[in-house]
Amino acid sequence: KMTFIEKDGTVREVEAPVGLSVMEISHKHGVDIEGACGGCLACATCHVVVHPDWSGKLSEKREEEEDMLDLAFEVKKTSRLGCQILMSEELDGLVVALPGAPLPWEE
Repeated sequence: KMTFIEKDGTVREVEAPVGLSVMEISHKHGVDIEGACGGCLACATCHVVVHPDWSGKLSEKREEEEDMLDLAFEVKKTSRLGCQILMSEELDGLVVALPGAPLPWEE
């Protein structure tokens, strides 16, 4: 499972099959993440903000991902591209917010 915090603050817990990216999972469950390039690191439309408790459990950002995040809006310290986060057993329970969503961990 994983949790999305949508722009209006709605919290959605969804099934998150191992091996799928956060972007793919969002599409499967109708979460408003575009992913215009289909996950090939050519845009930043799958930008998500990862809960700080989970940030350190993700793989390191590659330079290409950093470059694309430079083009994104409302980038935070824990911002990542959803296409680059692949679900694994270790990420069961992952929490991410869409850009512009209220971040409960910053309150």
